Amino acid sequence: MGKISGVKEWTASGWGLALAVVFVLLAARVSGAKPAAVRTQTSQAKPASAAPAAPAADKMKWWTEARFGMFIHWGLYALPARHEWVKRNERIKDEDYRKYFDHFNPDLYDPAAWARAAKNAGMKYFVVTTKHHEGFCLWDSKYMDYKATKTPYGKDLLKPLVKAMRDEGIKVGFYHSLLDWHHPDYPVDKYHPMAENAEFREKAKNRDVRKYAEYLHNQVRELLTEFGPIDCLFMDYSFPGPDGKGRADWQSEKLIKMIRELQPNIIVDDRLDLLDVPGGWDYRTPEQFMPRGWVTVDGKRVPWETCQTFSGSWGYHRDEATWKSVRQLIVMLAETVSKGGNLLLNVGPTGRGAFDDRALERLEGMGRWLKLHGRSIYGCTQAPPEFPKPANCLLTWNPEAKRLYVHVLEWPMGVLSLDGFAGRVEYAQLLSDASEVRFSEETDASGFMAGEREEKSRNAVILRLPVLKPAIEVPVIELYLK
Repeated sequence: MGKISGVKEWTASGWGLALAVVFVLLAARVSGAKPAAVRTQTSQAKPASAAPAAPAADKMKWWTEARFGMFIHWGLYALPARHEWVKRNERIKDEDYRKYFDHFNPDLYDPAAWARAAKNAGMKYFVVTTKHHEGFCLWDSKYMDYKATKTPYGKDLLKPLVKAMRDEGIKVGFYHSLLDWHHPDYPVDKYHPMAENAEFREKAKNRDVRKYAEYLHNQVRELLTEFGPIDCLFMDYSFPGPDGKGRADWQSEKLIKMIRELQPNIIVDDRLDLLDVPGGWDYRTPEQFMPRGWVTVDGKRVPWETCQTFSGSWGYHRDEATWKSVRQLIVMLAETVSKGGNLLLNVGPTGRGAFDDRALERLEGMGRWLKLHGRSIYGCTQAPPEFPKPANCLLTWNPEAKRLYVHVLEWPMGVLSLDGFAGRVEYAQLLSDASEVRFSEETDASGFMAGEREEKSRNAVILRLPVLKPAIEVPVIELYLK
């Protein structure tokens, strides 16, 4: 994943938009020759299986209803087991990193087991690192020998995983790194493992990013033509500016055009440095933090997905101890949906190709909760503004069923007041077992207190809850509205 965890919202000025429009119009009219090295590649026709593009809202519908997906970070970095950025963090040279390639043999790899774990956890789609920044490819790419089929394992890792996920009814997504610390044509930048090595920089000073961009485009074309329909694509990431890389380096506008042509209904993230280009992205991707509210661009709500880890590492990290609890993960999921977003939760498989026990324990815990409370997540979104959030609770809303879901984070002492809900609730129940929750609409505060009380009626529905909290990490009350 990207080294930078924050996400800055882009706001275009009027002049910026005008110049962008002029640029696009001029580009559309110009048919100048392409570089000879890439001319034959870019003329390749789209696959016969490509379907006409759906309208933007229809294309996003399955994704916004799914709400919960699995991220998988897997590569050679699973062997050192010290973070997926270990090559950069420890300034490891190619020749020293080679030992991980020479010993990569995930003999316990069972893609069907991965798919079952994702399905049982309640995840509706997955995104896997086809190639991370280290440059190692999980599939049998014809453009590079730095791939799984050339390791001691000797087999393609991606195709059986795609099949297994599809067999479980899980939508398919690919992550692909724009960075590549192994490729001989990738110019050294501030995040390269050899960034501080003056001798290496001098030797690499004539690297041609245009040649690397050709390689990048060729591999993306492979991924989008050899694995059937791909539902979402996570390109990672751009860092324009001094000693960085952005749209000109990746040739992002040409790349996104090819992506749209090859897979018209694919959903693409926002990291190609095309935030100001119409059609340059479909959703925003805050990483490793929770936005304060629904993510907006120019004041308008947009689709968004937060990608998060169980701990602090995306790749398998043997010694990382700051793992989130099942309850924390459930609250994270509910909070994300309560703000109109999706949660992409990461698993880092081991070097032998298995999910470790810590990951499985949390996946199973979330699956148990979702089996009983999935109605409060799938197809849900932020509650309408006329329904204020009660204290110590999160609200989600299913607009089709017209039901509100109150996720109770701290169990109250027998009573939960829903201010502003009076006259709106038809029926209430605990979602876990469909047991009725009795309620009343009161104009006066309940209980007794001598003298005049300051609190006034807030047009509230008063839920009468059992004194004992249900034995569930996060209980949910389902409200049927009138």
